[in-house]
Amino acid sequence: QVQLVESGGGLVQAGGSLRLSCAASGRTFSSYTMAWFRQAPGKEREFVAAIRWSGGRTYYADSVKGRFTASSDNAKNTVFLQMNSLKPEDTAVYYCAARRGLVWVAVGDGYDYWGQGTQVTVSS
Repeated sequence: QVQLVESGGGLVQAGGSLRLSCAASGRTFSSYTMAWFRQAPGKEREFVAAIRWSGGRTYYADSVKGRFTASSDNAKNTVFLQMNSLKPEDTAVYYCAARRGLVWVAVGDGYDYWGQGTQVTVSS
């Protein structure tokens, strides 16, 4: 049973930083691609970033490029999303997702497993 558990969300002022974590269990994830999505109230789910467990290659949405950094600790089966220079428009529930294979996709339907989400609120 695959489980993804996010943590690290919270309330931060604009310009601040947060680091999200996603602890994965129940599978060997070396052949998986992990991703972060977010969903703000009344808006569609949005791709944020992706990272391959194997090799650590990363991909970002244009809206977060240069501000957010995805990384992984393979020994701990944990992926991270370091979020700097946060803006009020970054406010959303952030979800961790996993998909089998090394091809990343920016569409949520392409992912097999999801975490429960963690709230990030950025005040102006």
